[in-house]
Order: sequence, then C-alpha cells, then structure tokens
Amino acid sequence: MKLATVAHGGRTTAAVLDGDHWRALPADDLSVLLTTTEPDRIAALAGSELPGATPVLPLPSPRKVVCCGLNYADHITEMGRDLPAHPTLFAKYADTLTGPEDDLLLPPGLDVDWEAELAVVVGAELRNADRDTADRAIAGYTVANDISVRDWQKRTLQWFQGKAWDRTTPLGPVVVTPDELDPVAGVEVICRVNGVERQRGNTSTLVFDAAELLAYVSTFTVLRPGDIVLTGTPGGVGSGMNPPVHLADSDLVETEVPGIGTLRNRFRLTDSALTDLHRTDSRS
Repeated sequence: MKLATVAHGGRTTAAVLDGDHWRALPADDLSVLLTTTEPDRIAALAGSELPGATPVLPLPSPRKVVCCGLNYADHITEMGRDLPAHPTLFAKYADTLTGPEDDLLLPPGLDVDWEAELAVVVGAELRNADRDTADRAIAGYTVANDISVRDWQKRTLQWFQGKAWDRTTPLGPVVVTPDELDPVAGVEVICRVNGVERQRGNTSTLVFDAAELLAYVSTFTVLRPGDIVLTGTPGGVGSGMNPPVHLADSDLVETEVPGIGTLRNRFRLTDSALTDLHRTDSRS
C-alpha cells in the first residue's frame, strides 16, 4: 500500500493509491492519520478519487525526527571512521523537512552536500521496545535526503548545526507499507546530481537495520505514530571525494529508492533562504 499527503483543490489531504488513482483519506495529512488510525486499517477508509492530485511532504508535523549517521560500511570508511558499536544519532526539527519536489534554499558560501537515505515511519507507540516489537510498529518507509552543511557540521563535535537548516531535508513522495518493501532483504538507495549517479547503496548492508534503530531509540525516548527515523546514507557523498564536491546553484538532486519513488529537488542560492517567496512550499 502506498500512502501520501497530496495537494488537491487548493488543500491537502491524506490519500491512498488505488491503481493509478489517489483516493482521499479522512485527515489533512498522514501525520494526523497515523496518530488516530492503525496502519492496517487505513485502506478501508479510502473515499473519493482525487484527479490531478500531487504528492507533497507526507509527514509535515512529526514530534520527532531522529537520524542515524555512519550506518553503511562504505560511508564510514570514506569518512575515516571505525565501525560503531552503537548507532550514531542526532535529531532534526520538523521545520527541516520539505516536500519531494520543493527547492532547497540556502545562502551563498556554504559547503552543501547530499545524503540519500531510507526513512522509517513509526506507526505505534514504542517505549523500551525489543527488536520484534519495533519491527511490528513500522508503519512504512519513505525516501529522504539529509542535505548537510558540512562547514557548519564540522565547527564542533556535535553535528546539529550542519544538519538542521530549515526546509532542507526532502521527504516523500509516498510512504510504502512493510508488506510491499523489505529493507532487510535489501533495497537500493540512490542519489543523482544533475543526472550523474553519486550514490548507490543497499539497505542489506546497514550496520543497524530499521527495527534495531527504533528499538534502540525507544530505550531512552518514546517514539509515537508519525515520528520519522532516517537510517543513514551510503558512500558517495561529495565531502568524501578528492577534492570535495559541493552543490552549486541550480543543481538538481534526485534521491531514489525503487519501490517508493524519487525526490527531485533543485538547489538554489538565495540571500533570504528562509523567506524567499518564489519557493514552492508544500505546506501552503
């Protein structure tokens, strides 16, 4: 089952894909729907068709966005690190999220990098869960890119200031339920910049898989329906190249997970990154 938040008729609504058509679900977005409805009951709520509907940011208001760094062996190697004994975690705010085709707006003079990722959507409350319980609590999977401002990231040992710039983490275009996607068996995570493939990894090589990450995080903080956990990026980031490569104005970043879909985000330089009126904002 493929779920989304779609724009239709000047508003947004949660929706489920029925063949080639979106059908409305009784909520303004998936974040709201997942807090009130168990994932396996959602399809039964499908209503009228939504012709011309377009997927936007699927989960605009998660309580928590937790990210795992250094989770693919090849990326760990290119960053000059040792394999971790425990997940390397950091957090983002909901304000960092943006839609599957929104522009990425940042001011000039920054070292901006790409990080294609598989993201996990939580579907049930988790507290101190074991792996099996965490696995059953996964509502679905979506695509993310943890766009990173490397020069700010490297200012201190804490990564937060390089990872939490407003509206720079594209997410979507849909959420695919676990019956249709099995990251343990392996799905590819791909990033292209201006049509050139920069990253291609497989989730079968994750050091910590999705259920392990959810269980680990739930040990110290509750996870609730609609929360998001990013699982890390494979090798091929720009800062790992020699010499390093960073995004330039008008670069197109495409992030793909087969079986889910592709994000297409244009990087734009602007002196007013947080207020630029030309940005296509999926939240409006």
